[in-house]
Amino acid sequence: MSALIAGAVEPGFEPVADAFVRAFDGHERMGAALSIRVGGRAVIDLHGGVRDVRTAEPWTPETASVIFSCTKGLAALLAARLVQEGRLDYDAPVAHYWPEFAAAGKEGVLVRHVLAHRSGLSAPDVDLSTEDILDWSTVTSALAAQRPLWEPGEAYAYHAITQGWLVGEVVRRIVGTSVGDYFRDAVTAPLGVDAWIGLPPEQEHRVAHLTVGPTLRGLVDRQTAERDPSQIDWLDRAMTLGAALPATLVEDTEGFNDPRLHAAQIPAAGGIATASALATIWSATVVDEGGMRLLDDATLDRALEVQTSGAPHFAAPPPWPRWGMGFQLDSEARRYLTGASFGHDGAGGQVSFADPVHGVGFAFLTNVMEAEDPRATRIIDALRACLS
Repeated sequence: MSALIAGAVEPGFEPVADAFVRAFDGHERMGAALSIRVGGRAVIDLHGGVRDVRTAEPWTPETASVIFSCTKGLAALLAARLVQEGRLDYDAPVAHYWPEFAAAGKEGVLVRHVLAHRSGLSAPDVDLSTEDILDWSTVTSALAAQRPLWEPGEAYAYHAITQGWLVGEVVRRIVGTSVGDYFRDAVTAPLGVDAWIGLPPEQEHRVAHLTVGPTLRGLVDRQTAERDPSQIDWLDRAMTLGAALPATLVEDTEGFNDPRLHAAQIPAAGGIATASALATIWSATVVDEGGMRLLDDATLDRALEVQTSGAPHFAAPPPWPRWGMGFQLDSEARRYLTGASFGHDGAGGQVSFADPVHGVGFAFLTNVMEAEDPRATRIIDALRACLS
């Protein structure tokens, strides 16, 4: 194993560790972590490289990172917990829990529509600023007042950032606390893991500094050059919210490198976690972790029913992803361990999921963000070979 890599590997999983080492090829200034649990025990816990390229600080077991859309999987988990407890109904109108949401023709939008990117609110129709997205009520009020961009339930488009506030406000109305507090009380505190939706200030020193890799920079530059300035680019707007975020989601001190966004609760993209915490959380959805199982089999059966697949409302090239009730499912766009796997990946290369067939919880995190990115896929392929 490379001198840059440290951690533990259980015998029989050495090819997975080798794939993790190869993820650093061509990324000499990268940091990353990999955590895999099988049957409730850690079989791989590795980390390496640099936490912050500006200081050359190493990535350690204590390093946490922004997990981008892996956060959506955690929000889906919270919703499923509420369904399991009989407090939330996927087929209920959102307005049943959030009455103000019924404005502008949205009275028929169901909870499963917002979870599965079918609500018609993939992007705001007004420009939001960075300051706006730091304030929960500013964003939720804007979304509650907005008219859908298409007939809800009839099509989908990826709600890259807005989904978190939509799901999160339903959760908040039910539990009476913020989504971040509920995540702590229901998930991270009982499991004893380091993951947050809304980072406490005293934990900021642990967060990895993110950099934009060449394939992501090139993609954003090409999209910018090809954009028709006379037309609204709703796919770009879904990422930037108008003026709140850079198209890359991060720059040196902007976007999700801004500590203010770390502290804010942005449940579609702003979660922060260690790889070991994420792997433990996902493991606990399919096996007991320290005597705790987060979701029972009946709840999973309902939550993993396919809600969204195929071509989206706003044209995008295949392959296309699939979603259940907020959980990203195995597809050509995101190949997980088996066809039964579920979880969510995130911008720039983050991947986290559970697999009920093998009892797996998996998390790969990196601070060098790429668009054309086989790093996690190669690790998953190696894991599949080891388990089979």
